[in-house]
Amino acid sequence: MGRRYIKKNIGLGNSQPNTIGVIVKPLVTEKMTKITEKMNNRYGFIVLKSADKPLIKRAVEQLYDVKVVKVNTLIAPAKKRNRYTKAGVISGSVPSYKKAIVTLAEGNTIDFYSNI
Repeated sequence: MGRRYIKKNIGLGNSQPNTIGVIVKPLVTEKMTKITEKMNNRYGFIVLKSADKPLIKRAVEQLYDVKVVKVNTLIAPAKKRNRYTKAGVISGSVPSYKKAIVTLAEGNTIDFYSNI
């Protein structure tokens, strides 16, 4: 007998979707920081794999009170990793995830470090 998994409802259809939990965390890496410095109105987020562009747009607009012009998404592939220990080589993998690069309207900014 297999286990049954309940798919989380992130909101589909004509009703207002539930945007809570769509954005997992903001991307604050060297590469994303360079993109943000080069183009002041682009920010990166890790989002749920099941989230589509309109849902990501609404989530960012509600969470940060900004106007989103464009959303680009990509799915980063899973990667194999090896660890060398006393017991031998342990193989594993890093799971795949979905990134969203959000372009904001002119004059809008997001400050990830305001609460620190």
